[in-house]
Amino acid sequence: MTQTRLNFKEMCAKFDVTPRTLRYYEYIELLQPEKEGRSRFYTPREVARMVLILRGRRFGFSLEEIRQWLLIYEESGTQTQMKAWVEMADRQLLALRQQLQELQESVDDLQSLRDETEKSLK
Repeated sequence: MTQTRLNFKEMCAKFDVTPRTLRYYEYIELLQPEKEGRSRFYTPREVARMVLILRGRRFGFSLEEIRQWLLIYEESGTQTQMKAWVEMADRQLLALRQQLQELQESVDDLQSLRDETEKSLK
């Protein structure tokens, strides 16, 4: 692999994503690789963006939220982007905590029903 740019195949391998995923991220303007003929090359900027995209997906953000957040950097710079990140993170943390609570309630209910059923078998 080259140090300054990755080709399409190297980018897929580095991030363990399918070619379809990488093309889609390009289509929705999350990534903007350099093009030379039919070849695409990903600069360190695009590699960094991919790290942020995948991290955002892992945290449950939509691709549109991630796209808007990345756009803030281009339009307004780091400070504004970091402020937006804090707001996004606060909203997502609230949603994840609620999901966690609902999941814990489901686990508790299932465990209770399972225990009652087992008890009735004896």
